[in-house]
Amino acid sequence: QVQLVESGGGLVQPGGSLRLSCVASGLTFYAYDIGWFRQAPGKEREGISCIRSDNGGTYYADSVKGRFAISRDNSESTVYLAMNDLKPDDTGLYYCVVRPQTMCDMAQLSYGSRGRGTQVTVSS
Repeated sequence: QVQLVESGGGLVQPGGSLRLSCVASGLTFYAYDIGWFRQAPGKEREGISCIRSDNGGTYYADSVKGRFAISRDNSESTVYLAMNDLKPDDTGLYYCVVRPQTMCDMAQLSYGSRGRGTQVTVSS
């Protein structure tokens, strides 16, 4: 069965950086699109980034564009999310989701398998 394990979250001051990781098992990793969602209390779930399996194309939500960067290492079955210039609004539970052939349509991706998440808190 598919298992996704996120790590790298924590408490960081505004303007700081974090790098999240998601390690996958139980799937043919290179064949799956993989993305990051976040959920904050009182807010709707937000699909923030995705990387495609076929051409490496990426998607970023406007809220993180220019500050976050997604990458994948198929040899390690791992996806990364580098987060820079963090803001208090970036606070939330971040989790990765995998699904094949979504072309990084985040609505489609949201139906995939997900991990339990890692907490990111941005506060001074």
